[in-house]
Amino acid sequence: MDLFALAVGNLTSPIILSFALGLFAALARSDLSIPEAVAKGMSIYLLFAIGFKGGVAVDEAGLSGTLLGALLGAVVLSFALPFAAYALLRVMTRLSALDAAAVAAHYGSISIVTFVAGTSVLESAGLSYDGWMVAVAAAMEAPAILSALWLVARSGGGRQMDGELMREILLNGSIVLLIGSFVIGWVTGSEGLARIESFIVSPFQGVLCLFLLDMGLVAGRGLRNARGVLRPGLLTFGVVMPLVGAASGAAAGLILGLGTGSTMLFMVLGASASYIAVPAAMRVALPEANPSVYLTLSLGVTFPFNLTLGLAIYLAVARFLTGG
Repeated sequence: MDLFALAVGNLTSPIILSFALGLFAALARSDLSIPEAVAKGMSIYLLFAIGFKGGVAVDEAGLSGTLLGALLGAVVLSFALPFAAYALLRVMTRLSALDAAAVAAHYGSISIVTFVAGTSVLESAGLSYDGWMVAVAAAMEAPAILSALWLVARSGGGRQMDGELMREILLNGSIVLLIGSFVIGWVTGSEGLARIESFIVSPFQGVLCLFLLDMGLVAGRGLRNARGVLRPGLLTFGVVMPLVGAASGAAAGLILGLGTGSTMLFMVLGASASYIAVPAAMRVALPEANPSVYLTLSLGVTFPFNLTLGLAIYLAVARFLTGG
């Protein structure tokens, strides 16, 4: 399957078209909306289902050197990517050190929805992947935030790192839910999954479509309201940085000897930008940073790029590198 066919197949999938519908509705100024409580409920559902199934996968596979190596690689990648993002931003844009660090944090952490979309692409292509990759995703949620705070502290601004701030970051709701449900799935295993399979397996794709519809609405509103914010340098960064992250993820996958599917997912994790955990942490840790910059860039530029073109590129590259 060539890159063009992969891209077309991805663009015509229900989850991508749902996102496109939301984006179009927002840009066309439709009154279509999803209540905030419903959107939050879908987010909770997706995080729980993703974490639980990942825990079950680890229980079935057992702890291994490959898994531990992947977790270590994920932490290192999450710590390192914000420094690359920060350097690019300082060269390509006129952002202050504070705003550049806040944006950089988003590009070291991950988008769990992009990760799930990546698994859907793999399933459509008939490729398998290691179920414990969700644990790798969870490991990449927080380290990038610490890197960003260090960058800000070095420049003499922002809130200083202390125990209370660490607690607020590490106990962020999405991180707690993802890791907590992962542990529950690990403890209860396949027997626990069988008990609630009808709840977290069958409805998953449908809920994901509705969630991406809401993400399209949010992204469209952000793009519509932040035209003056997204200057050419920032727009270019929003496309270049995912490719840098994906290359780093590919290197990690090859070093660890992962298969095509898991290497592709490592690339997806490296390429994605957070729009749930990190924005919440930035509001607490760096309240002076401009959210219209980091939210619009991660959700309005990088997220659509990854969904429409990035996933197909990452799969094609992973196949080439691994021979899968």
